[in-house]
Amino acid sequence: MRIIVGVSGASGSIYGYRLLEKLRCNPDAEVHLILTRAAERTAHLEIGKTAADFKALAHHAHPVEDIGNRLASGSFPSAGMVIAPCSIHSMSAIASGVTSNLLIRAADVCLKERRKLILMVRESPFHLGHLRTMAALTEMGAIIAPPIPGFYHHPQTVMDIVDHSVDRVLDLLQLPAADARRWDGGENRKQSGGLGQE
Repeated sequence: MRIIVGVSGASGSIYGYRLLEKLRCNPDAEVHLILTRAAERTAHLEIGKTAADFKALAHHAHPVEDIGNRLASGSFPSAGMVIAPCSIHSMSAIASGVTSNLLIRAADVCLKERRKLILMVRESPFHLGHLRTMAALTEMGAIIAPPIPGFYHHPQTVMDIVDHSVDRVLDLLQLPAADARRWDGGENRKQSGGLGQE
């Protein structure tokens, strides 16, 4: 499956990096990366990773300025696109159809070709304009998937929390992670005396 991964400049670079790591381990995935300049800066500040670190996890990396790139055409087939994290700026540009760079154009192609577009929007709190934009994108066919973790699996580390959101995105792509921790109906919590509720 050919998957496009976009990484924007929102806080939460770890989500994009972890998604790339997990996709790279899946032999069924061919990963195409678009990394914005703001994403490069945020990744360096948050997790100490460079553009080269991100690109090393992708099969193909595409310059965000290359609006004539093959990812900008509906004739280039893909199974869908994830933007992780997705900034409000990128989300708003996608909703308005202002395709000023390859990240936004590739997302626009997914919408017009009725392909899966998953946006891990990273902002809080949301104002009414954000919510209306999300509603408009949902009506266009996008999936709004903010990285909001569950805690029924009793996460012990930051990476446990990150993986919960990333694994849900992989499920949406129909490329489930073999090590994903899933709700078991509370059986494990009952046996251990925990509440077993989300």
